Amino acid sequence: MKDPETNARLSFHGSIFDDPALFIDRDLSLIEFQRRVFEEARDERNPLLERLRFLSIVVSNFDEFEMVRMPQLAQSGGDEDSESAPADALAHFDRVRHEIVQCMREVRQYLRELIVPALARERIHLLDYSQLSPGERTQVDEFFARSILPALMPLAFDPRRPFPHIPNLSLHLAILVRDGADIERFACVEVPPRLPQFVEVSRSSERGFVWIEQVLGANLTLLFPGMELIEVAPFRLVRHGSISIEERSGAGSLLDNVEESVRQREFAPVSVLLAAEHASPRLLDILVHNLGVSSSNAHRTGTPLALGRLSQFANLNRPDLHYPPLKQTTPAALIKRRQSDIFAVIRQGDVLLHHPYESFQPIVDFLEQAAVDPNVISIRCILYRTGANSAVVDALLAARRHGKQVGAVVELAARFDEASNVNCGRVLEDAGAHVVYGMVDLKVHGKLILVVRREGTTLRSYVHIGSGNYNTATARLYTDLSLFTCNEAIAAEATEVFNYLTGYAAPRTFKKLLVAPVSLREQLRALILREIDWQTKTGRGHLIFKMNTFIDREMAQLLYKASLAGVRVDLIVRGACCVRPGTVVSKNIRVRSVVGRFLEHSRIYFFGNGGNDEVYFGSADLRPRNLDRRVEVVVPVLHPPLIRRLRDEILALYLADNVKARELQSDGRYERVNRPTDEPPISIQQLLAEGMAIDRPN
Repeated sequence: MKDPETNARLSFHGSIFDDPALFIDRDLSLIEFQRRVFEEARDERNPLLERLRFLSIVVSNFDEFEMVRMPQLAQSGGDEDSESAPADALAHFDRVRHEIVQCMREVRQYLRELIVPALARERIHLLDYSQLSPGERTQVDEFFARSILPALMPLAFDPRRPFPHIPNLSLHLAILVRDGADIERFACVEVPPRLPQFVEVSRSSERGFVWIEQVLGANLTLLFPGMELIEVAPFRLVRHGSISIEERSGAGSLLDNVEESVRQREFAPVSVLLAAEHASPRLLDILVHNLGVSSSNAHRTGTPLALGRLSQFANLNRPDLHYPPLKQTTPAALIKRRQSDIFAVIRQGDVLLHHPYESFQPIVDFLEQAAVDPNVISIRCILYRTGANSAVVDALLAARRHGKQVGAVVELAARFDEASNVNCGRVLEDAGAHVVYGMVDLKVHGKLILVVRREGTTLRSYVHIGSGNYNTATARLYTDLSLFTCNEAIAAEATEVFNYLTGYAAPRTFKKLLVAPVSLREQLRALILREIDWQTKTGRGHLIFKMNTFIDREMAQLLYKASLAGVRVDLIVRGACCVRPGTVVSKNIRVRSVVGRFLEHSRIYFFGNGGNDEVYFGSADLRPRNLDRRVEVVVPVLHPPLIRRLRDEILALYLADNVKARELQSDGRYERVNRPTDEPPISIQQLLAEGMAIDRPN
């Protein structure tokens, strides 16, 4: 695929760039990101119910961290992004665990001491069962008997009945009872996850809510009649979330392997067991012993457990306590696409969309028009996460009904979306589409659509490339970029990507697209080194990289080299970042993170290039798995007005943000940007949501 010289990485071994102190630990950096999300929950400028949602996001993010990263750390830090394990893996594991526990303790305290009273001031009461009046208890207990009790399944544990299976992330009550023979027995009850997690109490003009497990615990005698209730304590466990997909022989083997691995995930080892802090040592010992959990991974913690359920509470119909509705726009050229021709619009020039400020609907329109256009011959696309009831999949099915050739690369190993993607692939297969289920040794992560259309006596290809998934739901919540183009060189290389994925075409060096694992790393390296040369010649070298995660050490070393040469380096990294600013080799590097209403998901790479700006965007972060072990597609922006828009109306605003931006300090902490009193507040998300820099001519 590549000759050894091309494939070899730039070596920094033994140089000043190889000092471990130059790199921030990726796990502690990711926990710092969770703290930035927590800061949004504490920011009183945000609407109250949105602050509650931020709290739920922190908890859900830590759940995923426990499912995926903590098991890797328990195995000496090895994972697909690790270039080396921590020197003292056990000490590192303990420190990470301590940081998570500490952050979760602060989350619970903040919920109890500030959010709950703030909700009460808005006539919304998050109550404990013990706070209810006798009349309210009667009301709640009657609701329990009518709408909760029939869904409960008490599970006993004795010599005749084995210890029950406890599903991942489910909330249970652990129970000790004493029977008529004065024998203590253990049982548990699952809190039904499909029921509302709060029971509402009528309070005239006010609204009260009680956690469902407290209502359940107060009514357990209905489940265990004639038994003496000794102890009740909620508990919850998190199982390992990663699945192993191994190559197997035979038709459909990868599909079968994924389905089996998803089934086995329910029985994966336990990463952490969380029990209420009032749980007795005996009750905790029963759980630890029977669930096969080490004592170091069993913790007592504050209640309520499973605070991620606060997202349900945050959906209350109180518009005054939510963000104002987002009014998405559409470029004028695309507004009347049903009266015009979307392909004609693209032929007039490349079209750039910035989601969620600009609607995702043109991508759906593009596919829907291609599905019914008699001149369209084929549609090919990569599907990574499409979501439920996907309009994109519906358009592909419509294309099959109209006789189009449809090819879909469906990535089965999209974590936690495996089952959904299996179903998506089968639906497309049943409709007659050609479905390829990713690649055995590489995860296909690129976002790419290719439509081939007959125009006169020739064929023309139209391409959509994005930084985000083809998911209409997340397209309203994530910031991403989309490009429509019929540029012949880009279209030809997009065809090469699909031929590589679905056939036997050997990958080659691309001239326009940056494609991993073929050439993305090498091309980024060359572009950074070129910027160093421009700095030497002009003294005006400038790099701006925006991404979700930056943990690739070689790329960090290249940027240290650029900084030492005098290149100005601006990094906009939402999550974990290994680059440490404020050192001798990073004095020209600034790292900032923007956390706000929308999840920053776009990846943009800007190169000053001696005044002839170059900008790329696509699906790849700077981490080893994206550069070396995934299929990623990054596209150059070739149209000068679009380059200026990305530079001046998007990247420049991220660098000017003084409301939601935090800057990374040399010790790994982030501090909010200090806005001078005479400087107006600038929040890129707010400005774009309000319409600034939107609906520009393409």
